[in-house]
Amino acid sequence: MELLHEELTNLIIKTFYEVYNELGYGFLEKVYQNSLYLELKNKGLKVEPQKRIPVFYKGTEVGEYFADLMVEDKIILELKAADYIVKEFENQILNYLRATDCEVGLLLNFGKKPEFKRKIFENDRK
Repeated sequence: MELLHEELTNLIIKTFYEVYNELGYGFLEKVYQNSLYLELKNKGLKVEPQKRIPVFYKGTEVGEYFADLMVEDKIILELKAADYIVKEFENQILNYLRATDCEVGLLLNFGKKPEFKRKIFENDRK
């Protein structure tokens, strides 16, 4: 079975490991975000940092959040620099997907060991 946006997510994950291998563990999230942003841009991708995403309730905007990185208007990247991925992080990225037209989110953790989770929330469920 082919994964949604598989080629693009594979490229992002490969780039995540490149950044991790270069910087290692222990920096603030912002350092990883800036580095990943630069690497993805260098690969010719459209990348938007801190992309504002409005949240609606019954047609009325009730809040907003800012995605760490949005790639090609298709994939939301949520970056962490925690010891390990916890359920709350996974729920957070699912909520982001629910609030947008994006169907794929990547949770990238620059922890003691690099980890990622790929989350899908298809638009027909929204």
